[in-house]
Amino acid sequence: MTLREALLRGRRRPRAWGSGSPTTYRGDGYEFVELRSYVPGDDVRRIDWAATARAGALQTRVILEDVALTLAAIVDDSGSMQVGRQRRLIDAAEDALELWLESALSDDRVMRVGPDVVVPRQGLRGRQAARIAKAPLDVAFDLRSCLETAHAALPRGSALLAISDWHDAERPEVARLLAELGRRFDCTALVARDPWYDDFPPRGFTTFRGTEGGSLAVFVGARERVRYVRAVQEREARIVRSLDEARWRVGILHESDGAAALAGAFGIPHLRRERVG
Repeated sequence: MTLREALLRGRRRPRAWGSGSPTTYRGDGYEFVELRSYVPGDDVRRIDWAATARAGALQTRVILEDVALTLAAIVDDSGSMQVGRQRRLIDAAEDALELWLESALSDDRVMRVGPDVVVPRQGLRGRQAARIAKAPLDVAFDLRSCLETAHAALPRGSALLAISDWHDAERPEVARLLAELGRRFDCTALVARDPWYDDFPPRGFTTFRGTEGGSLAVFVGARERVRYVRAVQEREARIVRSLDEARWRVGILHESDGAAALAGAFGIPHLRRERVG
């Protein structure tokens, strides 16, 4: 399955109960994909009554619409994404971004969202816009500002990918933004996993330099290593829970493979590359 197919089929897309789905794709053409059990919120016009009679339960036709998408991306390139054991987290993030942008077809809008900036400007679409959106933005990353810009600039129903360590996700103002975006857009979050999630190797007196600046000399013993790992794992669990509650699909970004993180967010073992031409 390609990423585009996963988006159009609504793979693992949380629904906004009581307010309808933020992304109901409609187009002039369509392709029948499969029958599945009816889920509250599905378009009742897609119910297959003959299949329902045979199955004894409501069955819905899954349709792949022929539509233009709006694909947007937020990528955290701050200091905390420049670390890794064998490879930087930002390199894995760029792998996922490339796969996301490759799903754009000729009529699709494609945008890279930063703090108070969106590129490219209106007019460019498809792969041409994707090539421009792939380039890093020459501005300091700020998660809250990026989310505010996305909220203001993107049309309702856009597909938004955001890749970050999400350390600010638990701030009340950021949590409110996440929930609002989850109601308006089809949102996917990749949470960058701390490279020392399973093991914290430093021992003895060690000087740590912060990824965002500053340094600290401390003693690291067995108890400190256990505390670090536990704190990192608990923080990731809280971040994932907050994103789930905001109706975002979530994948875990390992430094080794950004494409696998994106596939995992959609609950798919592997995402095929979109064919060009």
